[in-house]
Amino acid sequence: MFGYDIGVMTGALPILQQRWNLEHSPVDLGLITSAVMLGAILGGATAGRLADRYGRRRLILIASLVFIAGAALSAMVPDNGVAYLVAARIILGWAVGAASALVPAYLSEMAPAEVRGRLSGLNQVMIVSGMLLSYVADFLLDNLSGTWSWRLMLGAAVVPAIILFLGTLRLPESPRFLVSHGRTDTARQVLTMVRPERWRLEDELQDIQRTVHDEQDRTKGHYKAFLQEHYRPLVVAGLGVAALQQFQGANAIFYYLPLIVQRLSGASTHSALMWPMVEGAILVLGSLIFLLLADHINRRTLLTVGGIIMAISFIAPAVLHMLKPSLGGNTVVVFLSIYVALYSFTWAPLTWVIVGEIFPLAIRGSGTGLASSFNWIGSFLVGLLFPIMAAAMSEYAVFAIFGAVCVFGVIFIRLWVPETRGRTLEEIEASPETA
Repeated sequence: MFGYDIGVMTGALPILQQRWNLEHSPVDLGLITSAVMLGAILGGATAGRLADRYGRRRLILIASLVFIAGAALSAMVPDNGVAYLVAARIILGWAVGAASALVPAYLSEMAPAEVRGRLSGLNQVMIVSGMLLSYVADFLLDNLSGTWSWRLMLGAAVVPAIILFLGTLRLPESPRFLVSHGRTDTARQVLTMVRPERWRLEDELQDIQRTVHDEQDRTKGHYKAFLQEHYRPLVVAGLGVAALQQFQGANAIFYYLPLIVQRLSGASTHSALMWPMVEGAILVLGSLIFLLLADHINRRTLLTVGGIIMAISFIAPAVLHMLKPSLGGNTVVVFLSIYVALYSFTWAPLTWVIVGEIFPLAIRGSGTGLASSFNWIGSFLVGLLFPIMAAAMSEYAVFAIFGAVCVFGVIFIRLWVPETRGRTLEEIEASPETA
């Protein structure tokens, strides 16, 4: 659900640009693209806070229903209805933002420490699989007559939302949420389902109860608690990683790659739609590689190596273009593919793994919600400003800016983010400085 709607506009946007005469309206293009992120900012913040009160599972169900409504409205937009489409995608965005906040928190609270990276990584596998499916749907539906092509592209998003709703009906609530709300017996039943070793179950339950007891005198779930000295290092790390993932420019590639290819190489719209499928396949492959690496290589190591190569992949085309102005568009796409490959098994999945595991229990729902909002603020600004920046300067200059942000991201990881691999959530909270 999350991934499909991130990717679907990649194919719908060139069609709408032609049909609605938006070739010289970069602001409208940016608003249509970034409207989902604007709604996601609100969704991440509000859903996380509500999840601390009513439960992760219940809010995921609500998010799937909101998404069904938003996808249906998007498919029924009247011709030249820029404002209508922006409004429908803001509704969609609330659901996407809610899912991006709630699912990592839910997965991290359900998973054993030694496989938490891999299980949380499945979130990224599903996101990028949804993106790849959207790229394939865009390519197959591109040649339909009339408005059917883009309407079916946008309307098909209801399918994963329905699957999410039906699947979540069969899931239990998080045991940590249950303990924090005095439902210890129910939490024990849930742990029995997912922890086969009885002795381990009781030890983990006692750790959870101890953490909940320690939090009773703190301000539970409120954003002002983020400023408390005990929480501050983890809050800075979680929010920083979430924001930097987007400011590094990934969504500029995912949203605008066909337009970039057309501008740099002069390819037709349909031919340009081949490239998102290539990038989508790379994303899926990289996310599967991450499942193999997640619990064997430190989080900080993967983020550092990934950030360095991602920076080179953005800066190299800008430098080569300065040395050889006739640099071909295909060469740029190769470098962007290298960026996507490293992003796919480092920053893309690890951001959500870290966000799901780094916040203390008392503010985990609100923390993951706020981190999700920071992530979507970055995504919103990138989606809105990229076409405007590309109209004011060359793509190569924009790529160089993204490369500089990648370098800053590596510095941030080395200075602020603790190592969390193989540690229980309670251990991370008790000793946040461990690296």
